[in-house]
Amino acid sequence: MSSKTTPNTLLDADVEGFCTWLRQNRGLAEGTIRNHSRQLSVLLPGLGDDPGHYSATVIRDVLLCNFAKVSRPQAIARAQTMRMYLRFLVSRGDCPASLIGAVPTAANWRLSTLPRYVPLADIERVIASCDTTRPSGIRDRAILLLLARLALRAGDVSNLRMDDIDWPRARLRVCGKSKRTVSLPLPQDAGDALLDYIEQARARVNEDKVFLQLTPPYRPFRSSRRVSGIVSLALQRAGVESPAGRGAHLIRRSVATGLLRSGATVESIGTLLRHRSLETTAIYAKVDVPMLQQVAQPWIGDGSRP
Repeated sequence: MSSKTTPNTLLDADVEGFCTWLRQNRGLAEGTIRNHSRQLSVLLPGLGDDPGHYSATVIRDVLLCNFAKVSRPQAIARAQTMRMYLRFLVSRGDCPASLIGAVPTAANWRLSTLPRYVPLADIERVIASCDTTRPSGIRDRAILLLLARLALRAGDVSNLRMDDIDWPRARLRVCGKSKRTVSLPLPQDAGDALLDYIEQARARVNEDKVFLQLTPPYRPFRSSRRVSGIVSLALQRAGVESPAGRGAHLIRRSVATGLLRSGATVESIGTLLRHRSLETTAIYAKVDVPMLQQVAQPWIGDGSRP
């Protein structure tokens, strides 16, 4: 190893090669690639810089040590990254394919938790908190209305382009997960707010992305995290307490929950959320606890009975 080559530079090269492989061979979105990159940067120091020395014991020890330090979603993400990284190494002939089976599975019970949400009245307070006398308030109000009226994801908003807006037909083209493109109706208030932003607050630059930074050089958001940051600041500004999480997905969950409580069907909510399976939407059927208590049958093991 030369004096200029260190274990850190080798690890950085591994991460870069992994990201290139994900992009070219797996066709993953850039946001997903960044997530895998972050997780791998945490795992690699424990694995070492020589895949030829990897073993099932090493892989399991590194992951189980990480599982003890993070939440269950993070543990699941790290196991997925480890599995994907090993596939990358196998494709290069750097380690045997049998090592992939050594990756332990983090516990993940589907539909085991309730979705966290806030009442729709609080969402309206968050939207109203924007100061529309300032460019930042005009932009942020347009973003919040798109999230609240169409239950968009943060990535949907940050990736929105000018030609995705069909003004004559009042529709919005969104390319969501799995690169599926759908056309959604653009509600009046969200459309008005979007037009106000483009005409009054958006910088006059040759940039196709709709939402831009407010200071020169007026670039698009670097990632969807910027959209979630805008939501987090708006929640704080409006004094809305969130049960868990303060990002854009909180608004998406809150809209779905509010619709269900107002009588919307799971099928219609699934259509709005663009879920490919109703099983994904089914978790919202659990949010109305008082309603569930009315239909719940007595537990056969109730100790109060003789």
